[in-house]
Amino acid sequence: MRRVPIVSTLIVIGAVLTMIGLGVWQLQRLDEKQAMLARYAAAVVDGASVAYPADDKAAIELALFHRAEVDCRSISGPWNSIAGRNASGETGYVHLANCAIGGGQTAWVQAGWTKRPQHPDWTGGKVIGLIAPYIDGTARLIADPPAPGFAKSARPDPADVPNNHLAYAVQWFFFAGVALIIYGLALRKRWRER
Repeated sequence: MRRVPIVSTLIVIGAVLTMIGLGVWQLQRLDEKQAMLARYAAAVVDGASVAYPADDKAAIELALFHRAEVDCRSISGPWNSIAGRNASGETGYVHLANCAIGGGQTAWVQAGWTKRPQHPDWTGGKVIGLIAPYIDGTARLIADPPAPGFAKSARPDPADVPNNHLAYAVQWFFFAGVALIIYGLALRKRWRER
């Protein structure tokens, strides 16, 4: 007699439904991400200036890829020099300074690009540029034109923002299918052995 084990079946059904739910969630995130990327692309084309956002994630999200201007009154802490490209596509280093901009606020300013990790001595001033994502949900202002002594950094492109949600959705649906196939094969083997 072919009996289906209840506990194992419930566990597999629960796991499969969870994986399908995760796949559907990723498809919903795909729609949200595509709308966000379209908003970023429109901001670049529009060229309108906005105020540099405070540390509020919602304000940062709305300001990304818009132009802004800050007055870097002083630089606090060490510079952050990371791998990056210049406007011509050469590899080297982009240099970020944490600038005091008034009102108790700070702004990460990407002053520009150099071939080596050492950066020119820049102590601040007015900076105009494009707001781009930075680490941990913060923003940075990529100077355009660059600060004195630096070369122009590569312009940020909304197309560089990762959008892997479709691949993740397919992956979750695939896992659900594989789980059902493996469970079906396990049941078949059990029934044959009986």
